Amino acid sequence: MRNEVRALLRRHVAADPREEDHRARMLALLDSDAPFDRRSHEPGHFTASAFVLSPERDALALIFHKKLRIWVQPGGHVEPGDGSLCAAARREVAEEIGVPVEEPDCAAAFFDVDVHTIPARPGEPAHEHFDARFRFVATSRTLAPNDEVEGARWVSFDEVDRFATDESVRRAVRKLRATIHAGEG
Repeated sequence: MRNEVRALLRRHVAADPREEDHRARMLALLDSDAPFDRRSHEPGHFTASAFVLSPERDALALIFHKKLRIWVQPGGHVEPGDGSLCAAARREVAEEIGVPVEEPDCAAAFFDVDVHTIPARPGEPAHEHFDARFRFVATSRTLAPNDEVEGARWVSFDEVDRFATDESVRRAVRKLRATIHAGEG
């Protein structure tokens, strides 16, 4: 998986200096002993998430994260059987919101990177998630959230700023909106 991730990151064009810094840090993390192991806390480990567009491409699925207490995209840790970050993101979508997605071209679906801090909690120190983000398109608007999430809903692009979320989500949504308006969606 390291070589696949390295190739994705090398091809990725960052939208701004902050994202370029995240990309460079992710490339450096690939040289560590266990970059995909959720027990690796110094500095952290890779995660995978998905910005899932509605079939009409006019909204995206957000979940209310129980621990962080904000609205974010579905995603999470890479599991040993995932095979790729794209597969991890698809699995997380299936587990967290139960919506089927179109079969993606994973290289084309990879659109954003973000490094963010996860606060300490019992048995786990503060660490960073090195998040590879994919864009998927749902084949249905039926969401079936599991018990890991407190809520899930479709949010129009214009509504995102009204939700309690973070800047990394808003930044990714701006990138998505630009690609959809440019006819790439």
